[in-house]
Amino acid sequence: MSENKGATILINKLKWLNNTSKLIFLTIIGQWSFYGIFRCPFPVPFVGCSNCPVITCWGRISSLFWGFWLVLPLSVILFGRAFCGWACPGGFINQMFGKISPFKTGPKSRLNKFAPLGFIVGISITLYLWLGWNNPRLAIPIRVGEFWQSIALTFEHADSYWLARTAIVLSLTLASFLVVNVWCRMFCPTGGVLEGLSRFAVFRVYKNDICNDCDNCRQLCAMKTRPAETNCTNCGDCVSQCPQHAVKIGRKGK
Repeated sequence: MSENKGATILINKLKWLNNTSKLIFLTIIGQWSFYGIFRCPFPVPFVGCSNCPVITCWGRISSLFWGFWLVLPLSVILFGRAFCGWACPGGFINQMFGKISPFKTGPKSRLNKFAPLGFIVGISITLYLWLGWNNPRLAIPIRVGEFWQSIALTFEHADSYWLARTAIVLSLTLASFLVVNVWCRMFCPTGGVLEGLSRFAVFRVYKNDICNDCDNCRQLCAMKTRPAETNCTNCGDCVSQCPQHAVKIGRKGK
């Protein structure tokens, strides 16, 4: 009995830690998501920050910029796609949209079967814009007037390609009202890269051999998947929901 009580306390602490982590990272790097959509003049944000005229963006601080891109690969080797489930501000916003959506995908949604194809498309477009098209500056971030006025002026004077890119990202984000986390589950290029590398992760959330495929974990999951399967972000929310106690955290097989 004491062992079960201890496990319950640990699980509750894990959920509290996960929610706290999301809020902390939303506060620290949340503005990057905002700047990436509304203010970054490049079609692919966060890769040309040293040449960016938006001096108010934290990406201009070299230590933060390079620190982020150095820590992210390390995190995926250790914890798989945990960045998406514990730190990504964009993912957090998409999850919030999904929670208040009047439309819910079923626990056995087939969307995950098409996720790899969507990720390939997203990554291919991103690589073409970044390396093939040299990621040109397509907008002039206006810094005249008040906050929203400056954003409106930026949109007014932006190139049509920048407007199309921004409209697509916003549309896919808002689509989470209809299909839960559709951006994170199928189109995010960063998520796609992390998904491909997550198979090499040292630590992960996984299910063991006593799993009876009841799919309680998939129904609860914000990404509508199961532990260690496509789109699992190692958030740990499913650990407490398994009636078989088949979901574990750590090194699989150890």
